[in-house]
Amino acid sequence: MPTFRRMLGAGLVATAALGLAACGPDNASDQAGGAPAATSTAAPTTAAPGGTAPSTAAPSGSAPAGGKSAKPSTGAGDEPEGFCDAAPLPAGQKWIYPAKGTTTTTLVYKDTKTACGVNDVVFEPVGADKTAAFAPTAKGHLNSVLAKPKDVNVADLVKHIGECLADPTNVKGFYPCSAGDYKVAIDSAGKVVEMTERAHS
Repeated sequence: MPTFRRMLGAGLVATAALGLAACGPDNASDQAGGAPAATSTAAPTTAAPGGTAPSTAAPSGSAPAGGKSAKPSTGAGDEPEGFCDAAPLPAGQKWIYPAKGTTTTTLVYKDTKTACGVNDVVFEPVGADKTAAFAPTAKGHLNSVLAKPKDVNVADLVKHIGECLADPTNVKGFYPCSAGDYKVAIDSAGKVVEMTERAHS
């Protein structure tokens, strides 16, 4: 009986040894002390020409998120300083700068473009001189920070324009000068029906 038990015990030990051998080095958890091997999830990359790895940085000059182009830097916050935009005018009106040669029958002027100003938007004269006839019923409105607004006829308007073209800082003439830009209303016939000086601080 003891011999049978010894043979049975030896058979069980041999069977267990074979079972452990079957679990060998193919089991990844046995190699790292029971911890599973790390698995990479990175996407494959393709080498760029010349054997260098492709860059993941955005190309220079590309638009930022949102699809809008970046503004040129002009200081803190990348925004222009001062007042840069003018309110839109009704059809038939525009900002102009009177020029020499204006008479009681004809306005000589330059068109303007907007520029940033410290206290308000600035209108700068641009381009060649243009002309427009004054309508017989044309009205003028003078404005200055040094005097009350004044409604005038075309003759007085032209007198004021002439004085201010001769001396933009004139305060002793017919009416104090105010930087030189005017809002004009032009009718469908191309005639000036109203002209309003802009007061500047």
